[in-house]
Amino acid sequence: MIEARGLTKRYGEKLAVDDLTFTVRPGVVTGFLGPNGAGKSTTMRMLMGLDTPTRGTATINGRRYADQPAPMRQVGALLEAKAIHGGRSARNHLLALAATTGIPRRRVEEVIDLVGLTDVARKRSGGFSLGMGQRLGIASALLGDPGTLILDEPVNGLDPEGILWIRNLLKALAADGRTIFVSSHLMSEMALTASHLIVIGRGRLIADVGVDELTQMASHNRVKVRTTEAERLRRLLAGDGVGVTSPEPDTLEVTGLDSSEIGLVAARVGIPLIELVPLQASLEEAFMNITRDTVEFAGPIEHLGEPVGAEGALR
Repeated sequence: MIEARGLTKRYGEKLAVDDLTFTVRPGVVTGFLGPNGAGKSTTMRMLMGLDTPTRGTATINGRRYADQPAPMRQVGALLEAKAIHGGRSARNHLLALAATTGIPRRRVEEVIDLVGLTDVARKRSGGFSLGMGQRLGIASALLGDPGTLILDEPVNGLDPEGILWIRNLLKALAADGRTIFVSSHLMSEMALTASHLIVIGRGRLIADVGVDELTQMASHNRVKVRTTEAERLRRLLAGDGVGVTSPEPDTLEVTGLDSSEIGLVAARVGIPLIELVPLQASLEEAFMNITRDTVEFAGPIEHLGEPVGAEGALR
């Protein structure tokens, strides 16, 4: 389990992380999201003992990283995939890590095979592509077979096959009871991989919530209705707190009523419904909604949807 309590980091006048408190529990993939400059990488570095908090604590299974009795067997991390000596082969890099941490040589061959680097294991890592470098970084994180993984943008540079592989790997590791904490800017991929989210902006916690709950909140009770009597149904549904638009002929988009309420209104007056479907917001839409006020570097893009309410998720 990963715990941050009042975690704060200041660099001179810059407050990178501001009183951040959250818990990452075992058994699920927890996504770590935030706009550029939100403080995600700084937070991960403090979890790994690479940066010292100005205030607060960061612990893994109740201990600071520096106090772990066998760090690589407890925690595996990918924070900078290219932080590898370019003159070493992938195998020699992993052998050096294993030798300095008491990990058997056979484990090196296991992780090389696991991440798909068998054919290039003897090549110098300085010539690796970005995707191959990511695979080597993931192999390093997995070397000690740790119970906790902290991965910063692990799918960066991977091709579609590699993205599917890391997605399935993380889910399998979580199902095995491990603690998985992973950041990504790919919202579509995070929606498929994570089941819980920690979202920060300007160094502060914005949301600590399940993926499904967040997208449901961002959907604003929107329902798509197709009927041959769209205008008549529109008049019947209109009222306080209900919004009705017609994006195309014979189609209504309703907010403020759920599907059952709309169906009952139509049934009472005999209006036939061809389609009655709740509209689910994407994770990207939900993310844009809750972080819109914390983006430091933004262009003139159109905001998506309405702000997410505070019940349960926003803290």
